[in-house]
Amino acid sequence: MMTTAEYTRQLDAALAFMNEGDDFLVVSHVQPDGDAISSTAVVGWLLDKLGKSFVLMNEGESPSRLSYLVHYDAIINYRKSQPTAAYKHIITVDCADYQRIGEVSSLFAEDAGLLNIDHHPTNNGFGTVNIIRADAAATVEVLYDLIERAGFDFDKDCATAIYTGLLTDTGGFRYSNTSSKVMGIASRMLDKGVSGHQLADHLLEKMTMPKLKLLQRSLSRLTFSEDQQIGWLYVAKDDMKETGAVSEDFEGIVNYALNIDGVEVGILFKETEDGHVKASLRSSGKADVAAIAQNFGGGGHVRAAGCRLSGSLPDAIESLVDAVRKALN
Repeated sequence: MMTTAEYTRQLDAALAFMNEGDDFLVVSHVQPDGDAISSTAVVGWLLDKLGKSFVLMNEGESPSRLSYLVHYDAIINYRKSQPTAAYKHIITVDCADYQRIGEVSSLFAEDAGLLNIDHHPTNNGFGTVNIIRADAAATVEVLYDLIERAGFDFDKDCATAIYTGLLTDTGGFRYSNTSSKVMGIASRMLDKGVSGHQLADHLLEKMTMPKLKLLQRSLSRLTFSEDQQIGWLYVAKDDMKETGAVSEDFEGIVNYALNIDGVEVGILFKETEDGHVKASLRSSGKADVAAIAQNFGGGGHVRAAGCRLSGSLPDAIESLVDAVRKALN
């Protein structure tokens, strides 16, 4: 566990990095989720306060359901724009490892300084400056502390982004990472004008028709291990095209496997166009899915992790389910 003094030193080093540099490139992980895009928005807000110029970018699309966030419209889709600039000052948010940055890393100058802000315990500190708080529920929780340290007040735009990251990464304040500190931050953000019930309805309850169709297909394939401690479902590569679903529609589907009584680990397998299989793992706590994912080149948290596997879908399912089975026994 990091001491308060160590954490304060990390926060101060991060603020020094921001104050001393300019023309920043801010990037989160590939296939960004609520915390990743919220963190990107918060860093943009903070750089604005510091009077800095910056570019916000991701390898692909940002989830459209997060379009209400400050600076959302400024986040560049690298695959559509193909920029060529070389940036010397980089800020990564919510990236468990360097590979999760994706193709945007091609824009980093050879002598670039990199501020790595994250909350994944598997993060190896790939930045020249790092704030890694493994006991934080979300990266926005770390950014909350950074803004507090900087001495800025939270306005509604910033508060909405922080609340969004907390809401999504705690599963609506239901997961075990929902600490008293998280609830305290959420309460303060509500005091700044955030509409908690509207965000919960928008982000956790509403579902697009393509997602419903994707969910129907996935649930029809739900399978269990012999002892029913492992449940898994999959999305075939043609499903996306046939249902009209987009990457953000995957979010939450894995929980349908985990939330069944007796299931200790739920897995969602996603077949990709390039012949690989992506897997999202969720655990009730008996198995450390971050450790399992690391064995396949992935990472994450004890209860939520992901990895990418080579080979066919049946082979990927067999190898990962077998690894989970061994971890549970």
